[in-house]
Amino acid sequence: MWLWVVAAIVGLVLLGGGAFVYAFQYRPPQGTVSGKPTPWAPVDDDLSWTNTGSDPGHGRYSALAQITSANVAHLAPAWTYRTGELERRGPAARRGKFQATPILAAGHLVFCTPFNRVIALDPITGAERWVYDPQLSDTTIAQIGKAIACRGVAQWTDRQLAADAPCAVRIVTATNDLRLIALDARTGRLCPGFGNGGIVTIVPDKPLMDAEELHITSAPAVIGDVVVVGSASADNRRIDAPSGMVRAFDARSGALLWTFDPVPRRFDLIASPTWEGESAARTGQANVWGPISVDVERDLVFLPTSSPSPDFYGGLRLGANRDANSVVAVRGRTGEVVWRFQTVHHDLWDADVAAAPTLITLTREGQSVPALVFATKKGFVFVLNRETGAPLFAVEELPVPASDVPGERTHPTQPYSTGLPTIVPHTLASDDAFGILFFDRRACRRVLERSRNEGPFTPPSLRGSVQFPMSGGGANWGGVAVDPRSNRMVVNTNRVVQLLTLVPADQVEAARRANPGVEITRQRGAPYGIRREVLLSPLGMPCNPPPWGALTAIDLQSGKLAWEQTLGTTKGLVPLGLSFRWGTPNFGGPIITAGGLVFIGATTDNMLRAFDLQTGTELWTGELPAGGQATPMTYAAGGRQYVVIAAGGHSALGTRIGDTVMAFALPR
Repeated sequence: MWLWVVAAIVGLVLLGGGAFVYAFQYRPPQGTVSGKPTPWAPVDDDLSWTNTGSDPGHGRYSALAQITSANVAHLAPAWTYRTGELERRGPAARRGKFQATPILAAGHLVFCTPFNRVIALDPITGAERWVYDPQLSDTTIAQIGKAIACRGVAQWTDRQLAADAPCAVRIVTATNDLRLIALDARTGRLCPGFGNGGIVTIVPDKPLMDAEELHITSAPAVIGDVVVVGSASADNRRIDAPSGMVRAFDARSGALLWTFDPVPRRFDLIASPTWEGESAARTGQANVWGPISVDVERDLVFLPTSSPSPDFYGGLRLGANRDANSVVAVRGRTGEVVWRFQTVHHDLWDADVAAAPTLITLTREGQSVPALVFATKKGFVFVLNRETGAPLFAVEELPVPASDVPGERTHPTQPYSTGLPTIVPHTLASDDAFGILFFDRRACRRVLERSRNEGPFTPPSLRGSVQFPMSGGGANWGGVAVDPRSNRMVVNTNRVVQLLTLVPADQVEAARRANPGVEITRQRGAPYGIRREVLLSPLGMPCNPPPWGALTAIDLQSGKLAWEQTLGTTKGLVPLGLSFRWGTPNFGGPIITAGGLVFIGATTDNMLRAFDLQTGTELWTGELPAGGQATPMTYAAGGRQYVVIAAGGHSALGTRIGDTVMAFALPR
């Protein structure tokens, strides 16, 4: 890491100081300021954040306005709570990802740890009220490793019971070891009428290689009396990976009601012709690992699906592969497909639809149009008619490069959302290579020059292909937030370049031994494995110019870019406390409040930030005890508005690991 210091000093001299002086002098606003706080009035309790996305449509919006641009600089820690997982789990806790967004249920603040312990807190003090531990086995925890996570829980109200009856309000949670559990929201006790004593065990369609191959990380979705559950799956293990089947259960009894498989095992008039030969019978995944949104009024469930197995070679699943990499709308009661919209044909890039689409209402020719919006890893924003799936802004099928790999056949075109701004750059020429020093930049340029580099749909190759943005996004599972008053959408993105290299199957093990720090996966059953690596300079920085993380706002009514802001600094990543405003990789999402603010953590510098919704100006930062790779939430209790985030870090990003939930509020 000391090389960063040398690079910074030399770069300061070589570049004449301009950009670097700014970088050294930049100090983001801190959570406390001198002077008298701006007066604020107490507000009525608002415990309406009842879903991880604030509401079933994942708007990630709150009507609270006690905290505003005028007083947010005075925001300060109100309480902290530690889950104790660091002590309880030992080294395993440092591999988990604490990404939960708490919800309000039965007067409690409820969330899950990466190990599926469900915890209820007092919303005002952060005091613990109850805990439920599903007792994940050490074997499960060890096998899932760094993929172990729990992003939240759901709740359901049984209208057939008296309001104060046991299990009248339930917490529904899905676990890493494939259990669906119903708890009394008031006490945390199992609901005996659900499944087997409160637990339903989900059975995979085939034997698993280990627990990581199929587990559950996102909160269930609830629509009416139905609970809908997706699954997470280890990528690139094998061609015949487990099915990405979505399952729906009766919220009262736990009985299985319907299933939907994004890979058509039975004939489907639209999807089946896009899977050549018998490929649908042997292909797995296309699972729904991210959050799921619902339209309760229209009985619609919106499923964001992922890539079929394996991600980076499709020669054994030729065709467009509908309904993978799609948003599929199904009926909540029956699972019947209503419409589907595919974002990537024949995916070779791990371009999952990672986040729940957000429900919005647009005005077109004086008429209100029910719509939904979502952003993709490739950096596109799509807005669809919620009832039909038809795009409401232009989408064009444009030609893309062909594969030069034997056995592979790329789809000739891909859908580009041309009616809305892209939220990440799509090209990285060799002359654009970034480096502080000449030799640093030259090394990056040479890799770009010798690799395939033909835009966002450059297919993986044997010589190496540039993927920009990387497979982690663009946008990821944090999704978008939308202000319903103005239809201004905000989304955070990663902007880091990656290199994809196919490795002949008989050379995979040798490649692993020769490159112990590089991700090289077998893709069993395929003629090629995959080598996937972030493209870094000799000094360890991304080979593309900063910002490496950004926050973007788009006016969804006009389709115009509103503003764009760098997200994150290098604080904590370089010595001597140097803080370069270059943006950082980020995971987690934003929220918007009626106070005209955007709150987001996500970055590697362990900060929670507030931005002005209208201008994009960064107004406040609050330091977290660990990485805040989670989506925050907000509520009002006891007259104060609180902003709460899980600060647990992210082992893959290298952020500080912790087990804290932290609340901020204005001083009393």
